[in-house]
Amino acid sequence: MQRRDFMAMSGAAAMALVAMPARASTGQISVVATTGMIADTAARIGGDLVKIRGLMGPGVDPHGYRQTRTDIVAITKADLVLWHGLYLEAQMEDFFHKLGKRGNVVAVAEGLPRDKLLSHPDYDDKFDPHVWMVPTLWADVIPVIRDALSATLPDHAETFAANAESFRTEVLAMGDYAAAATATIPTESRVLVTAHDAFSYFGAAYGFEVMGIQGISTESEAGLNRIGTLVNTLVERRIGAVFVESSVSDRNIRALIEGAAAQGHTVSIGGELFSDAMGTPGTYEGSYLGMIDHNVTTITRALGGEAPAQGVSGKLSAGL
Repeated sequence: MQRRDFMAMSGAAAMALVAMPARASTGQISVVATTGMIADTAARIGGDLVKIRGLMGPGVDPHGYRQTRTDIVAITKADLVLWHGLYLEAQMEDFFHKLGKRGNVVAVAEGLPRDKLLSHPDYDDKFDPHVWMVPTLWADVIPVIRDALSATLPDHAETFAANAESFRTEVLAMGDYAAAATATIPTESRVLVTAHDAFSYFGAAYGFEVMGIQGISTESEAGLNRIGTLVNTLVERRIGAVFVESSVSDRNIRALIEGAAAQGHTVSIGGELFSDAMGTPGTYEGSYLGMIDHNVTTITRALGGEAPAQGVSGKLSAGL
């Protein structure tokens, strides 16, 4: 679908579209969420009481996403808008801040304790937004979404609370699997090379050295010097696997593999990881739990650890 850049609209025309206040009722409410991770979490907490629209589907990069005219229409009709924050939706941040002054808008990750966040190397006073990579961190986002739904539909707060607690239990159990599975990877193999720096929280939580070709934002450019340095690292340390990402071009990863091959070292693609977007809607990998199960299982098996071929749930769509 061709995108129309909302930011090209005049200020008056743009804000006229968002002047409508949020609407609360005792019936089903409409919720717009930016990322799939937020949308899935809101759906698990809201159940049949919410109708969720996710703006960014599989393979969509949130770092460079700009809201379309269709998005604006959906947002103005929504009872609640959920976005991530922490500069993830960088091109939309000003829009959401303005929208928050007029409507029911919540940045779900902005309230996380700062001592749990990793600093952003490219921007002062900002943080790495990829907190969903670690289930124990994402578990702290669940109450924020629960409270936003409860404030919008207060008559069903008890239902939202029960659903949130049930989902939180599942998320923490997935975190236990992540810790146990990755612990089986040999020490010398605990190096995670990916297309961009989306896995720093994952690395910090589970003991990996993480190397991204691009920075935290995919909007940053990967220079020849960076690729050359990583090629030399792959060769010198005999690293045998690198990972592509579903929402990032594999061009730079291919350059790494070719560069290592030119120096006589074979590097293979360990698999495709879900970084900034989940899998296809309706599949297990298209859920938050399935996304994490896939990533943990793929990384563990590719780097010499032990994990079930179809994940801890047995639901992964293909054996890895």
